[in-house]
Amino acid sequence: MSLVKLSIKGISYSQTQNGAYALILNEVDGDRKLPIVIGAFEAQSIAIALENEIKPPRPLTHDLFKSFADRFDIIIKQVIIHKLVDGVFFSSIICERDKIEEIIDARTSDAIALALRFHAPIFTYENILEKAGYNNTADAEGTTTMEDGALTEPETFGNEVEENQSGYKKLSLMELHDQLEVAVQEEDYEKAARIRDEISKREDL
Repeated sequence: MSLVKLSIKGISYSQTQNGAYALILNEVDGDRKLPIVIGAFEAQSIAIALENEIKPPRPLTHDLFKSFADRFDIIIKQVIIHKLVDGVFFSSIICERDKIEEIIDARTSDAIALALRFHAPIFTYENILEKAGYNNTADAEGTTTMEDGALTEPETFGNEVEENQSGYKKLSLMELHDQLEVAVQEEDYEKAARIRDEISKREDL
């Protein structure tokens, strides 16, 4: 089975699953997207890792793992989302130490949070992307559906979050970065994730 390289498109709040987020992965050499439902902590950790200039005042769990791995000369070479069963994605972290390669099973959200910190590529298999991915051009209605436990469109934020996002739209990029830094210093990572989402939208334009 051929591997397909993925990049991170963004994160949005899931309105149908309380406390959950939708992580959207892009096919690097194509138009398909792979949506994965993840928890709030993992969403916050991924959002913080995407903002390279922001450092939490205390290390998050994935930052601690990175420091531990660096201390013992362990590197993450790549992450592979290798299986989808009953709506649950399974991933492997490919590590190396002293030229010896090891494969470690991990939750996909944890694996991606670590891949970002190690600047490691993320892959999945073609059959998984065929089964759980979607193509914007094929979805003319733009509807949101749930199949195999994966979101086929990033869901909109709830009313309270929508109001916050509306307020963020009035701010400049510099003001957004300032607010992001304050949110991280206060360890309000959910707010930081929302601000980061608005920054990402601006930078994609």
